[in-house]
Amino acid sequence: MSISLSSLIFLPIWINMAQIQQGGSNEKEQTTALKDLLSRINLDELMKKDEPPFDFPDTLEGFEYAFNEKGQLRHIKTGEPFVFNFREDLHRWNQKRYEALGEIITRYVYELLENDCNLKKISIPVDATESEPKSFIFMSEDALTNPQKLMVLIHGSGVVRAGQWARRLIINEDLDSGTQIPFIKRAVDEGYGVIVLNPNENYIEVEKQKMHKQSSSDGTDEPAGKRERKDRVSKETKKRRDFYEKYRNPQKEREMMQLFIRENGSPEEHAVYVWDHFIAQAAAENVFFVAHSYGGLAFVELMIQREADVKSKVTAVALTDSVHNVWHQEAGKTIREWMRENCCNWVSSSEPLDTSVESMLPDCPRVSAGTDRHELTSWKSFPSIFKFFAEASEAKSSSQKPALTRRSHRIKHEDL
Repeated sequence: MSISLSSLIFLPIWINMAQIQQGGSNEKEQTTALKDLLSRINLDELMKKDEPPFDFPDTLEGFEYAFNEKGQLRHIKTGEPFVFNFREDLHRWNQKRYEALGEIITRYVYELLENDCNLKKISIPVDATESEPKSFIFMSEDALTNPQKLMVLIHGSGVVRAGQWARRLIINEDLDSGTQIPFIKRAVDEGYGVIVLNPNENYIEVEKQKMHKQSSSDGTDEPAGKRERKDRVSKETKKRRDFYEKYRNPQKEREMMQLFIRENGSPEEHAVYVWDHFIAQAAAENVFFVAHSYGGLAFVELMIQREADVKSKVTAVALTDSVHNVWHQEAGKTIREWMRENCCNWVSSSEPLDTSVESMLPDCPRVSAGTDRHELTSWKSFPSIFKFFAEASEAKSSSQKPALTRRSHRIKHEDL
């Protein structure tokens, strides 16, 4: 008969509880003693002791998954979709496994951007030294030289990185709905240059212990004998501590510290940086933005900081379930007026695609994305967004406004 480690740990507690009950103590004393015993139990630590190690593959093949011809993630042997609950009653372990797969998905999408979409990976900051933390964006070959059109893509917050709308959709649905690849391919086919932002890549993580070792003195000014004794004692102490930690908490994760990327330490900073160093330098007469969720907030912040420049270069902005708020972000009247004329927000709604949706905020028209799922709004509004951009480009050339910014919308917002 097998006995789990947590059962062995609970054994002395059960014995103590039995002793308390048999000791003839009154009920209040028993309750106090029981609370004292239970307070010593760290349930998180006990759960960790029974978990398998966090030792996951670092390739899709290692996970025994692959994307089929429809862009769906399927098990190589069974053909089944991804299973989150790989081990019953081990939610934390399953979550760690899911996160490990997610990191592989991120690298996979990066490869698709370079190899399938022919985008270039550009390191930022552009003047970074060899040793400082860096991030990157992706651009088409003609992003800065295309004289006509440039499309800029900004995803939302969370674990997603450049080229993704939603990791959950990539894993559970398909690549088309979860990535920006359909937008990129159609944009290239229609003659746009393309820039893909990476607003969540704000820092790199390094292990605290390694940083401490690098920054600590090497003690070269100490006598050799004293330094050797100190090193020997230090090694023995570390060995005992590691042995104890391994027994006490075998799943203890490494302590990490964040080193932020210069001028790209937040999505808002990143948007301004890419604007200043790339988009503002682009030759395109018409610049178009597609911004999902928090990406919409980052765009509004960009506009607040670079209002005149944005107005002079940007023709239209497609927001998908944007979480921006013109009041909280203190966007001025001139920005709100420009957004009413040049932006459209496809929001999650059960109404048919492009149906007008009322809003209490006087910023830009809101229409249904044809889905009530937040993460799907970009994919579901995909054809409407390209139509909106084409109309905006046409309207600009003939000094008219795009069809979706109807006068009826403006009247309602002005009345509010």
